[in-house]
Amino acid sequence: MKKRGLQGIQQAEELNITAFLNLMVILVPFLLITAVFSRLTVLELNLPALDAKGDDSAKVKLQLELVIREHSFDIQDANIGLIKKIERSQKDSQWKQFTDAMVAIKTRFPDETSISLLLEPEVDYKTMIKVMDKVRSAQVVSGFDVETVVLFPDISIGDAQGVNTDVAETDAASVQADEQSAQE
Repeated sequence: MKKRGLQGIQQAEELNITAFLNLMVILVPFLLITAVFSRLTVLELNLPALDAKGDDSAKVKLQLELVIREHSFDIQDANIGLIKKIERSQKDSQWKQFTDAMVAIKTRFPDETSISLLLEPEVDYKTMIKVMDKVRSAQVVSGFDVETVVLFPDISIGDAQGVNTDVAETDAASVQADEQSAQE
């Protein structure tokens, strides 16, 4: 075997990781800062089962529905019908009327926790979220204190196309007019 002299020995080169460390110094704080701002809110919605059937022997109770229309909020009971109609506007007075009506219903039915929101197709997403927040809880002034009252936290969402009372009244009137013209 031949011995190699000093010329044949190669020195191991150092690994230069300064560029990688510079990247990590910038990337890690950026990821930590943005992770704080991303907040996930989960809202549990109770949807009725497809094969759910009502128990006829049970006592009739409140089945609160809120029909969100383009120009009004219709608070109604599925069994009784319309309870209150609140015209929608850009003023804060509509929300005061809305909150007062919800609190009044809650004081009359304190054990009720569910409500169905029925939306027309023209209602925007922002309005739906604001209504859901207003239905869940309300700020009530009692004396010199402001209390948060839990109203209806169990929210179901549906479509309001088949619920329009104005259309039902118009259809009933047209049927009566057809019957009268047939009798003549």
